[in-house]
Amino acid sequence: MKKSLISEFREAVMNLGTAKDLATGEVTLAVSVSDKRHRAATQFIHGNSLESAWSKVTTELAPVPQHSWVRVEAITGIQRRPLSDFQQDLKKMMRMNFWRRGISFDPEFKTALLEMEINGHEFFHPSDQHVIGKNATESWIDFEAIAQYLTERNGESCANLADSRYIWSFSTIGIFSDGQNIWPLSDREDGTTGVRQLRQPKQEIENYLTVAEAYLTRQIKDEGKFIYGYFPATQRVLTNYNSVRHFSSIYALLEAIAYTGKVEDLNRVKLALQWGIDKLTIAKDHARFAIEYPKKGTPEIKLGAQAMLILALCKYQEVTQDDQFADVALQACRGVDVFRQPSGKFNHVLNPDLSVKDSFRVIYYEGEIAFALIRLFESTNEESIRQQAQQTLDFMVQNDFGKYHDHWIAYAANEAAQIFPDNRDYMAMGLQNAFSNLDFIEKQVSPHPTRLELLDATVRLIDTIRRTGNDDLLEKYDSQHLREVWQQRAEFELMVGAFEPEVAMFFYKPSKFYGGFFTRNDHFRTRIDDCEHFLSGLINYINYKY
Repeated sequence: MKKSLISEFREAVMNLGTAKDLATGEVTLAVSVSDKRHRAATQFIHGNSLESAWSKVTTELAPVPQHSWVRVEAITGIQRRPLSDFQQDLKKMMRMNFWRRGISFDPEFKTALLEMEINGHEFFHPSDQHVIGKNATESWIDFEAIAQYLTERNGESCANLADSRYIWSFSTIGIFSDGQNIWPLSDREDGTTGVRQLRQPKQEIENYLTVAEAYLTRQIKDEGKFIYGYFPATQRVLTNYNSVRHFSSIYALLEAIAYTGKVEDLNRVKLALQWGIDKLTIAKDHARFAIEYPKKGTPEIKLGAQAMLILALCKYQEVTQDDQFADVALQACRGVDVFRQPSGKFNHVLNPDLSVKDSFRVIYYEGEIAFALIRLFESTNEESIRQQAQQTLDFMVQNDFGKYHDHWIAYAANEAAQIFPDNRDYMAMGLQNAFSNLDFIEKQVSPHPTRLELLDATVRLIDTIRRTGNDDLLEKYDSQHLREVWQQRAEFELMVGAFEPEVAMFFYKPSKFYGGFFTRNDHFRTRIDDCEHFLSGLINYINYKY
């Protein structure tokens, strides 16, 4: 690595504040390097001044290839704590992998672990009884795995860590470089710890969307089926499958290709669409139904999957101008009638023989199908489809769907304002759907891309309401604040949910996950629908804002 670049690293670290522990006079730097193919190797370097420590950093980085991924962090904010107290705190945590500081089992930092070393290996395990979002994690420290890792990392065995009386927790300031650019890393405890501070948000979102589209395209296997997902922290491949997520991921990928212009990827998408039609749908009585084959239980036909099938087919035609699947979309539309009761209410899940399995499954199915029917009407201009959409929207208004703050309701309300411009009830439902939950959205510390999708659609809806002279509907809402939250959430979603290199480098195959998106509190799960929602949220944000 060029000396000039290493000197730039030093200057960038110094610009963040003093690297010296002012209590002890010591400087401890952590240097992490990945060749993009292998998990980062981390080394802790000590000195009695930045100069003495940095001379060792220079020696370590000199043979490193120029375009490696490199993090240099200075240890700050050290606090000694009884190990038993720390273990109790881990048990009380509500989310796994949300311990966001480094720890050391000794004061000399021979057994120190960065926050991302801990979480990238998932050294703190949740109990078997933990249910995400329901109870505390009861997390415990895997001392054996940590000892094995430290022995390999440091080249010498370590004492029995479980016998430690104390641990030393610490925060860091630091930088990341991909060999061309240098970013300061966030040291804020707002969920962004250890990830790049965005210097040019528009450009950085655009850059990541390009690699994210490529990532999701890579997940389509030669047969047309997606690799469903991974647990990167535990090196597991997910083997379940889901027809809703198959078709919704195709929809989002088509949005992404329309954004990036990588039309060569459309052949891959067409392969996935055809596989889905062949393997995940059945034809009955001139209608077509998306069908689910769960690992446990009997096959089922879900209204949400029906909606996603229609949306994917319509989006394919819109992006490619290829109408070869137009008849399939109309067949799927005919299938929607089978779900509908005379009252306008939908049965949510059917058996393969079209008998009712569940009259209700999840609240967002109505929003999905309303959105799908509107999109199909826009594609076909068939009045009967418009009437079906209207009947669905009227049912949603009558049953106060605005209280559910769901992104599919937002999409449906925004789209409805385009083809039913005089219907103020649909507009009011869309506003209630967003503003009734805005405080929660603003304060959410974990990524929640569907909330960004909700805001995308609502910002568009607000502009439509103003353009059509219905400003009085906005009088009780702070629409300027919603726009502020919209931007804040878009940038936050990228920072806390994307496998940017400075995060991906701590997992077992960094380049494999670069471009993906993750759910931290589920073993850093990256599933096709995780990627789908992040892509749709960020693409719709960037397209409309810029």
